[in-house]
Amino acid sequence: MRHPTDNGFADRRKAAAEAKQKLLKKFASAPRADDPELAAKLAERQANAAAREARRAERDRLKQEEHERELAEAAALTAAAEAEQKAEATAREQAERDRIARVVADEAERKAERDRRYAARKARQR
Repeated sequence: MRHPTDNGFADRRKAAAEAKQKLLKKFASAPRADDPELAAKLAERQANAAAREARRAERDRLKQEEHERELAEAAALTAAAEAEQKAEATAREQAERDRIARVVADEAERKAERDRRYAARKARQR
């Protein structure tokens, strides 16, 4: 007995021919390269790509400017910190010099007082 869905050779051949005809119709109805609608779509895609590239370039430019601004701020902060450290070092050195000058002046004053007392004692002895 034959199966009811069993296709014979002629049926399979007919189905293959119909499938080929459908493919040919599909490709025949496809838009041609010189089709104005296709050219318009292509122009729109190119415009979109150009706009996308312009936006990307603008983003890159803004990022670069931000990066340069951050570098300038960092350099300014570094310069300010160095200037502050230099000022503190200068102030410490000046304070040290002042302290040394006071010590030397006090020592000279004590020596002068000692010399005065010595001179007074020698004067009393004569």
